[in-house]
Amino acid sequence: MKQKHAKLLRFLILTAGAAMMIYPLLWLIGATFRTNTELFSSAGILPQHPVTDGWAAVWKAYGGQINLLAAMKNTYLLAIPKVLLTLVSITLTAYGFARFQFAGRRLLTALLFSTVFLPQTVLYVPQYLLFNRLGWIDSPHYLPLIVPAALAGETVLVVMLMQFIRSIPRSYDDASRLDGCNSLQTLWYVLVPQLRPVLISCGVLQLLWTVNDYMGPLLYVRTPSRYPLSVFVKLSMDADSGFAWNRVLAVCCIAMLPQIAVYFAAQRFMTPETGGVKE
Repeated sequence: MKQKHAKLLRFLILTAGAAMMIYPLLWLIGATFRTNTELFSSAGILPQHPVTDGWAAVWKAYGGQINLLAAMKNTYLLAIPKVLLTLVSITLTAYGFARFQFAGRRLLTALLFSTVFLPQTVLYVPQYLLFNRLGWIDSPHYLPLIVPAALAGETVLVVMLMQFIRSIPRSYDDASRLDGCNSLQTLWYVLVPQLRPVLISCGVLQLLWTVNDYMGPLLYVRTPSRYPLSVFVKLSMDADSGFAWNRVLAVCCIAMLPQIAVYFAAQRFMTPETGGVKE
């Protein structure tokens, strides 16, 4: 009897938590069918007087140079290579720190961990000066945003991956060397299959961070036709004619769809059964 009560209590708590989590999303969808007046006068999910002008204006181009489809294309032209380069660079970096002994390793590890606590805000000015000297500002290939990913710029992901590599017994490495594998072959054939769940998690995190990044494109992208979604959403807030919030929220709904699809597609791989380390 106590077990039934405990299960019922857990079910009720989880249901309440799920309702709290899904309410903002349902409100967002409902808000796309409201006028500005109704939007700020009611917190309900269903609109009282539905309108569709927000969705009709979703595909509106700004200055004839950028629209929602172009912004989505720009976003993933930036995000996909950044995610791939991040996965390669953080894997190699974490492998080096977790498995090899070299001069200054402790000092470099401490410096690596310390950069996790370094606010991104303090890096904007020196990074901008560096990329400006390199001539990368407004690069058609988004070099200031992509190149740091090839240099393991996301130290949080490096540290996370290091801890997972350290949890894998070194006996696996020794066995692979007995079979004739070198260090890179050991990484690729032995460690990477076991790291697949955390690598997919890192990839999803980097994708979300890249798509949601506003300051980076704002600093380094000056041509309107190359703006990604984060800047396009801000452009859709037309201060001259007043904000049509239903249009802005409709843009946000469409912009979220690829990330939601990627998350659900990757979710089944983020479990120990799909390649996690088993003791």
